[in-house]
Amino acid sequence: MTPQDILKLAERNGLQLKDEMTFNEMGIDFKVCFVTTMDGKPWVLRIPRRKDLGDQIEKEGKILSLAKQHLSVAVPDWQIANQELISYPLLEDKPVLTYDAHTYEVTWNMDQKSARFVPSLAKVLVELHHIPVQKAKSLGIKSLTPEMVRQEILDRVDLVKKDVGIGPELERRWRKWLDNDRLWPEFTTFIHGDLYAGHILSATEGDITGIIDWSEGQVGDPSMDFSGHVAVFGEESLKELITEYEKLGGRVWNHLFEQAIERSAASPLHYAFFAIKTQSEEHLQAAKAQLGTSHQ
Repeated sequence: MTPQDILKLAERNGLQLKDEMTFNEMGIDFKVCFVTTMDGKPWVLRIPRRKDLGDQIEKEGKILSLAKQHLSVAVPDWQIANQELISYPLLEDKPVLTYDAHTYEVTWNMDQKSARFVPSLAKVLVELHHIPVQKAKSLGIKSLTPEMVRQEILDRVDLVKKDVGIGPELERRWRKWLDNDRLWPEFTTFIHGDLYAGHILSATEGDITGIIDWSEGQVGDPSMDFSGHVAVFGEESLKELITEYEKLGGRVWNHLFEQAIERSAASPLHYAFFAIKTQSEEHLQAAKAQLGTSHQ
């Protein structure tokens, strides 16, 4: 899609844009474009990469409306949302980190050593996980019981093994994890589902101001929202986050730390599941590399 096509797409949806635009190509489902309207305000365009995202867009709209009611930080305020375009005013701050789509070089937009980030994140997680489960269910948002969470992962392991293959070491780790009753919570909460530094907006001093990309929002295992943290900030920071979370009223269990570590180790599984779902050759090849099967 050329810049000219994007200008026409925006105009068709009632947005008059200036010519200059920048892109973030990292999104799997959407091409993200940063633009300026004729009145000088910055906006975000999310352009679906595939035609089958209509249901997902509708679901994410419901998730956002629920999150907005309960969080003290900003979430995207969709002004336009249909099968060809999502658009909203750009939120104030940048993500904690951003990746270059071509070089994968990381840019930090926050002080990495900030002492304020972890307590700020813990506060947001407590708010997020206290969103009433019944409200989510009543909106038709995906809602899993603890048993359903494990079954879904087991089904994905079986599917990925059949369709793509899994290296023996990874498969052993995942099946051992699934069989270990001690690690799994006996409750589920509302979760973001894809929470990591690239989806968290913060001031440079480390105070969180917003959260973006809510397409995986659901009722599920709360450890999911801790797993993205350990991948970027490490295990000691994860321990600190769990301590702060509990202090602020977050519900924990004895093995939340270990569960978050295993969740992080299972990220190739979820990527492979996505690759199978979209049947993208590029993603399938990348998934095989992560699964240790690219040379089989």
